[in-house]
Amino acid sequence: MYRITPDARIIDVSHGVPSFDVRQGAMLLQRTLPFTEPGVHLAVIDPEVGGRRRPIALRVAEEDRVLVGPDNGLLWLAAQRFGGIVEAVDLTRSPFRLEPVSATFHGRDIFAPIAARIAGGLDVADVGDPLDPDEIVPLPMPLAEIGEDEIVAHAVAFDRFGNVMLDLEHEELTAGVGLRLGEPVLINGVSGVYASTFADVEPGTVLLYQDANRAMAVAVNRRSAQELLELAVDARVRISRG
Repeated sequence: MYRITPDARIIDVSHGVPSFDVRQGAMLLQRTLPFTEPGVHLAVIDPEVGGRRRPIALRVAEEDRVLVGPDNGLLWLAAQRFGGIVEAVDLTRSPFRLEPVSATFHGRDIFAPIAARIAGGLDVADVGDPLDPDEIVPLPMPLAEIGEDEIVAHAVAFDRFGNVMLDLEHEELTAGVGLRLGEPVLINGVSGVYASTFADVEPGTVLLYQDANRAMAVAVNRRSAQELLELAVDARVRISRG
């Protein structure tokens, strides 16, 4: 990339997404990119490399941002976060690929050089064949069920501490069961507290909190909530007043 666009400033956001986990990569992009400068965002989590999925570049509606990566849902949440897709191209036959293209290393031979070309001044339309934005593969995600007495959310991801990220926003929590900070809460029948931070509760206590990405999450102070609550990806997480 430096060879193609020597003036590019390359920022490595993360190499910490678990292998093959397209959803967690998509959530990382959705939640991280609003804190980055507009530019070209390259992401590659590509279990189907060499298969039928398309390599794509997308221009979004808000700010001056372009997303480059595989068409497997990885870019979907970030694109929606920035107002949706206004322009899309298929990079399969791009003249800016590195030749010969490896069947198993499209990150090097397709995505990286084309991202560098766009960063160097080319338009999205210059690097591939036009696609209808409605053809881009969406990312299936569970949806929280908001009730007056109970919210049924889902465990959409876990971090290395065993904290549980939910498909639930703060506004949905307060509009549903109407919880307020400091109030007791039941999470899958286990008593806890709706708190601001880990220091608000004793070690071993379950807490419902707003994480650094402004989504709701469940943790246990100094323990793993994933293990305590025996949760797997997409497991239902029932939240009600304690």
